Amino acid sequence: ALAASLLAYSGAAFAAQSAEIYRTASHSYGRVDLRAQLAPGSGVVSTGVAAQTALVGAVVAVGGAGTDGATFAALMATGAGLARLMQGRRAEAAGWLARSAERFRESYSDAPSESWGRPIGAIKARVLAGDREGAAGDAGWALEQEPAGSESPIGRYAAVLALLVLERDADALPLAEGLCHEPEPAFPPAVAEALGGLAAGDAARYRDGVRQVLASFEGRDAYLEDIPVADTVGVLEALAARRGL
Repeated sequence: ALAASLLAYSGAAFAAQSAEIYRTASHSYGRVDLRAQLAPGSGVVSTGVAAQTALVGAVVAVGGAGTDGATFAALMATGAGLARLMQGRRAEAAGWLARSAERFRESYSDAPSESWGRPIGAIKARVLAGDREGAAGDAGWALEQEPAGSESPIGRYAAVLALLVLERDADALPLAEGLCHEPEPAFPPAVAEALGGLAAGDAARYRDGVRQVLASFEGRDAYLEDIPVADTVGVLEALAARRGL
């Protein structure tokens, strides 16, 4: 939430030379509260970007002490990357998203079983960054964790996403079709439909699904890292572009 609040701020410009984290609190359900105090500095920093970058970079650099720390750092880097994408600063976004993918992978080794959000987060970060080689590497690593055999639809989603990144559409299709039969609380049907369209090479089906995903996003009042970016749509569209859909 800190990354989002800092990065989303667009009021008057202020200047800062340093920041000090002075309070953190963790919660059993994964939320982390973090507060920082910015020291005043000389010069003008447009919307605090330099201070934001320094602060979030510091958290990402030191946040990997254990699974929870690495996951927190990954989420912070994701927030920074999504914010940069919104600003059209793609090169900077790619750097943050690469950090995010690295931290997600780092957090997986000691995570509880069925922690499929981590490989999904790594793959999505690489795709959003436009890093095809990195996405392929993370997709291969994700498949080594055998998500296709998971009882969880989120595990099978990780498998479908990885297979689509590797352009193994024929292998992805039966898993995507299986997701279409999951009840809505377990997996969003619009995402399943879009994945099925991608795997089948069915442009009409894909477009119908991705429009529903976007409509669902537009109806939300809460977002990943509090930043209103339809990241799933961005990933789906990147995969569709490769297929000419």
